[in-house]
Formats: sequence, C-alpha cells, structure tokens
Amino acid sequence: MNFQRGRAKEEPEINLIPLIDVLLVIIIFLMLTTTYSKFSGLEINLPTADASKQAEQPNEIDVAITASGQVLVNKSPLTAADVKGISEALRRAAGERQDPVIVINADAKATHQSVIDVMQGAQTAGYPHISFATQSPR
Repeated sequence: MNFQRGRAKEEPEINLIPLIDVLLVIIIFLMLTTTYSKFSGLEINLPTADASKQAEQPNEIDVAITASGQVLVNKSPLTAADVKGISEALRRAAGERQDPVIVINADAKATHQSVIDVMQGAQTAGYPHISFATQSPR
C-alpha cells in the first residue's frame, strides 16, 4: 500500500562533493606535514677495543718501505731494491727459520710497485705467508 500517492519514490544517492572536499583537505594536510618533517638518521657509536700488542713472533721478518721507495729488511736498508735483491735479503734474514711470515710495513705514500716488488721477492724466496701492518686511526 502506498499512502503517499502524489510523491514519487526518490532514489537514494550519495553526494560525493563533500567527500571529495574532505579527502582533498586530508591530502593537503598530509603533504604539508610530511614535506617539513626532518629525516633523521641513526647515530651509531661503534665499540672500541684496546687490545694489547702481541708479542713479536720469532718467525717474522719485518720489511719496511719508505715513501721514497727504499726497502728495509729487519731495519737494515737494501742497496738493490729490485725483486732479486729483496729475495736474497729475505733469505738471509730468515736464516734457518722455516716458513717465516713476511710483515710489510709500507708508508701510506709508498708506490704500489715497491710493495708489489716486496711481495714478488717473498714469493721468489719461497715465503708465501705475507702480512701487512696497519696503523689504527686516532
């Protein structure tokens, strides 16, 4: 039964204009708040350790390379800094020791070629164990 004879049945509809206005305001608000926010990175302080210096091993041969390219084997300078001269000096420094460790102390400004020459001299002398000495940052 239709008690409202003169009125036609209205279809319900959703008015989208206020919804669009509200969404636009929310988007503008989010854009403004995220634009001015600061991005902060993580500040990480790494742990430090003061390790005691290891006792010098008797099976080590110290090779120092200066910035000018001069090579010193166990603190004695070499006259010939070529591969053959370095190899002979390493054999003399090793003496009777079997399989010594070659520790290279190269200056930061030493040429790459002089370090390679020492490594090649150790290989020629038959000493495959090579180590590099570094300095901890201050």
